[in-house]
Amino acid sequence: MTLNRGCTYREQVRAGTDGVLVTEYLAEAHAHSTIDTWTARVAAGEVDVESVRATLDTRVRQGNVITWRRPPWDEPDVPLTFDLVFEDEWLVVVAKPGGLPTMPAGGFLEQTLLTIVRERWAGASPLHRLGRWTSGLVVFARTTTTASVLSRAWREGRVHKRYIALGSGEPRWDDREIDVPIGLVPHERIGTVHASSPLGRPSRSVARVVERRGASTLFEVDILTGRPHQVRIHLAAVGHPLVGDPLYADGGVPIAHEPGLPGDGGYLLHAARLAFAHPITGMPTVLDTPPTAAGLRTGASIQAGNRRTSCQVGSDPEV
Repeated sequence: MTLNRGCTYREQVRAGTDGVLVTEYLAEAHAHSTIDTWTARVAAGEVDVESVRATLDTRVRQGNVITWRRPPWDEPDVPLTFDLVFEDEWLVVVAKPGGLPTMPAGGFLEQTLLTIVRERWAGASPLHRLGRWTSGLVVFARTTTTASVLSRAWREGRVHKRYIALGSGEPRWDDREIDVPIGLVPHERIGTVHASSPLGRPSRSVARVVERRGASTLFEVDILTGRPHQVRIHLAAVGHPLVGDPLYADGGVPIAHEPGLPGDGGYLLHAARLAFAHPITGMPTVLDTPPTAAGLRTGASIQAGNRRTSCQVGSDPEV
């Protein structure tokens, strides 16, 4: 465990909450903590409203700024490493290990990929994020122009993304397009979570069988949209949830009883390829990194102990 330096959070009170006790407001707005926990924080002097120390009798009004000065806390130990895949004056691309958060979230503040990348490239900004337990490629912009151009390409579907995933069962097909919509659905522990939903946003993936293993199958999945947990949801939606996934069941919905949380591990998923036009030069750029997790290796293409990470500039970006 590593003790961090603590953090200050600020938020503005939303409409329709005038006269609500600050403890009740915070407990309703942040379900991760109970009203008893927020009461203890206010009593300890950690919460201000409009720069004035809050008390248990403090009530809020629309537009008030609430500040919570969270004291230092222990963060779990994580693998603070990465492999450098590509670097120039505009971009840095690294391969993240499973278990390392990309950004501060879920109890992590300093033990993140962002922190250790910025130790080497100050000011680098991630253009996307991978879940904590997903390994693979993460792109960082080194300039605001790079960030703007490549972020637009991401939104417009001009960045091609390929994942390797270990799914349960054995499909009767070799390749399949999956277009199950993804949206928020109820979750018994945290209120809502992204999952398969007829009311969700349009989502497209193309899954291909790499290797059948009887009780499991190794898949390549190209995602054509960028919805949260898209690979996990889409493979589950067609009857092949990731082996060990604590959250998603057949159909791409949360497990019926005691579902896990989105950040829980146990599954094998790897961001293996990114392809895009370089945001400054326009040159086609293809980045590949094979997984290190043994369960995601196939003898046909990835030999144990040989990562064969590669970067091709000027090659065909289609994946």
